[in-house]
Amino acid sequence: MDRLPWARWHWMVVIGLGTVWILDGLEVTIVGSIAGRLTEEDSGLGLTTAQIGLAAAIYVAGACTGSLVFGYLTDRFGRKKLFIITLGVYLAATVATAFSFNPLFFFICRFFTGAGIGGEYAAINSAIDELIPARHRGKIDLAINGSYWLGTAFGAILSVFLLNTAIFPPELGWRIAFGLGAVLGLCILFVRRNVPESPRWLFIHRDLKSAETIVDDVEKQVTESTGEKLEEVDDYLEIKQRKSTGFGEIVRVGVTKYPKRFVLGLSLFIGQAFLYNAVFFTYALVLTELFDVPVDVAPWSLVPIAIGNFLGPLLLGRFFDTIGRRVMISSCYIGSGVLLVVTGILFQNEVLDAVTLTVCWVIVFFFASAGASAAYLTVSEIFPMETRAMAIAFFYAVGTGLGGIIGPILFGQFIEDGIGAVAFGYYIGAVLMIAAGLVEVFLGVDAENRSLEDIATPLSVNSDTSEQ
Repeated sequence: MDRLPWARWHWMVVIGLGTVWILDGLEVTIVGSIAGRLTEEDSGLGLTTAQIGLAAAIYVAGACTGSLVFGYLTDRFGRKKLFIITLGVYLAATVATAFSFNPLFFFICRFFTGAGIGGEYAAINSAIDELIPARHRGKIDLAINGSYWLGTAFGAILSVFLLNTAIFPPELGWRIAFGLGAVLGLCILFVRRNVPESPRWLFIHRDLKSAETIVDDVEKQVTESTGEKLEEVDDYLEIKQRKSTGFGEIVRVGVTKYPKRFVLGLSLFIGQAFLYNAVFFTYALVLTELFDVPVDVAPWSLVPIAIGNFLGPLLLGRFFDTIGRRVMISSCYIGSGVLLVVTGILFQNEVLDAVTLTVCWVIVFFFASAGASAAYLTVSEIFPMETRAMAIAFFYAVGTGLGGIIGPILFGQFIEDGIGAVAFGYYIGAVLMIAAGLVEVFLGVDAENRSLEDIATPLSVNSDTSEQ
């Protein structure tokens, strides 16, 4: 799989698996943008401001729970089964959300919507890294994770349109928003059905025949579409096939066999999670409360920031495969942290207005987004295949849990306390990003252009042949 030239088949994988990140960005942005409407009595829900915050926390809790549960099941039962199931959970839950009739039902739907999306992170990143050739893995993974921000931009624009009461009644517009997410998810599901199971997973889990059939079919499709003759393969690993990997072994591998990589993963995820959950998702409040920007105008500021977030991984991604992971990840983390300090100083001294602050965030997140996307790439490729999905799930859950709960709580209070307090929050985010970048400098893994089995030897490898 690593030696294959890029072909039409790889685009099918990217579209079928990668586009789900757009759904996550869409979900988070829509809920944030329609929060004001949901607090109105004629919306059909009449949530309080506190209940809006609770709904966001429940979504995060669902995402963390889903990533852990479905991540474990992905390693145990296969990538394809789970990336179909998790998308199905998302579809059912988001359709149900559109029909919410009281706060409790809305909360339940948000939990399961989050669970589906959280499970997607583990199943999808595992499958993508195991199907995409090594020399393209970095840029493709970054571009896919960065597509989250296309959903964010789309969600912001869509929310402004759907919240216009001259077009849609107050009780209808927000319901349509969730329904459109389901339509997009259904389209993705039809494409995804054509994506095969990971041959790597099948080979280790006692289904060599299916693995060989899939690889033969992929090689045939790639050869026919590119006209290139494939290189012969002379490297091999001898493994002891297994049915499953126990949770105890998964924990042991992460903590005892790869302790430095464990610290690296935590550092990268906590740094980026705090920055994004604390700063980005409270930005509309900063504009409305501190710069007196009208509520119906504030969501538009998220569009250029989201575009900057998407362009960062898209334009910088190829350098992660050429210059290398360690240099690029550390540069993006430290660089965005330094830019954040500068932004905080300007903000604290009241040099910035709503427009110039938005410009600063576009620049900061251009680099931060490439680093954050690389965090998912890192934990996906530096642990053995048998624990890959669970590793992604664990670091996602810890980072999202800490950043998604502590960050917004702190910044909610900082916004009430004024500009000086918000600037202090920016400095906290900057310190965490710079610290994570320094950890990457010392503990980073040079994974560019290397086979996944080269980066982390599978647990099932026969020790007598593992060096061959």
